[in-house]
Amino acid sequence: MTKALSGIKVLDLSRVVAGPTCTSMLGDLGADIIKVEGPELVDETRTWFPPDVEEISLYFMAVNRNKRAITVDLKTEKGIQIIKKLLKEADVVVENFKTGTMERLGLGYEELKALNPKLIHCSITGFGHTGPYKHLPGYDFIAQGMSGFMSVNGTPDGEPTKAGIAMADLYTGLYAVISILAALQARNHTGRGQHCDISLLDSMVSSLLNIGTGFLNTGNLPVRYGNQHPTLVPYQNFNTKDYEIIIAVGNDGQFERLCSLLEVDELSRDERFATASARIMNREALIPRIQEALLTKTADEWLTAFQENNIPCGPINTLDRVFEDKQVLERQMIQEVEHPQVGMVKLLGSPLKLSDTPVTIERHPPLHGEHTEEVLLELGYDSQEIESLMEEKVINMKIASSSSIPINQ
Repeated sequence: MTKALSGIKVLDLSRVVAGPTCTSMLGDLGADIIKVEGPELVDETRTWFPPDVEEISLYFMAVNRNKRAITVDLKTEKGIQIIKKLLKEADVVVENFKTGTMERLGLGYEELKALNPKLIHCSITGFGHTGPYKHLPGYDFIAQGMSGFMSVNGTPDGEPTKAGIAMADLYTGLYAVISILAALQARNHTGRGQHCDISLLDSMVSSLLNIGTGFLNTGNLPVRYGNQHPTLVPYQNFNTKDYEIIIAVGNDGQFERLCSLLEVDELSRDERFATASARIMNREALIPRIQEALLTKTADEWLTAFQENNIPCGPINTLDRVFEDKQVLERQMIQEVEHPQVGMVKLLGSPLKLSDTPVTIERHPPLHGEHTEEVLLELGYDSQEIESLMEEKVINMKIASSSSIPINQ
């Protein structure tokens, strides 16, 4: 089956989360992803367990499907020559080295452009390739804090809180994918590749959306609202007779219908609550009245009634409920893939639903060095040359278990 990115070859020099998230998504879309690790020093996430299956990291599996894995020592001249041969044939290279590292390896953008003018070079760093912070290391947690995201996340009387998932890494990986797809489209017109400079801090600052725009134009520092919304009321979690649900009222009509179902119609006629602006100013008086009414029925009773009356709502699910949800199952958000070392493993499905070129998982998350020989043979190396590279420790085709893999320094 021809897929959306069939015929596109991507050299993946990235590790940890943001870069591998990007390349895994490109792989989902059909690109041939060649993931490069050192013969001994590998992607750290291979060592991040538990959770694991037979000491194979599930963290690594989450962001490294649909890839082939090879080992190359970039500290050797012969290793750099292998990379250059791969780059001559590649459409895209994705890396998340510190600013300046690619230049020290002789693989900076100007060198790569001379080697392959059509190559798209996507760099993922903490702070980008310009500015006073460009040489500093960057991590998801740091980007969440420096961007201001944590200052508006959490309860009003609690501490600034990071997201429970690697939000900066995820956003950065997604923006990297977008930049690469845009560069591929531009190349169709110009015949030239380009450099995509994507950073964790930029990605998280961009995520501030209305909150950031509000501050820029008013100068007012936003406060933390916890699970409430700064400009929509009621828009938060509430207790019911058994467990919590979310109600997300977005307009006055929805509020009127909510009040009718709760049998508190007088609230929708009260000038303190009749309009969206009024509800914002008087949320402290409104929320307890709604909460009191909701305690009279179970969550399922309320959710059914609200859904039937077009009031946005939903449960606050634990993961066991998520992966039993009929909508999640219908949308194929659980995928199974055969892994050569541990058997069948379950992975998250792709949110990309394409009618003509559907996204599929063609390759399991690769073992360390699993495809080194295969890729080198494709590059034109013969068996004797590959054996020699093994002896010189430029490559390593030994498939190691995670428990024996040292962590990158």
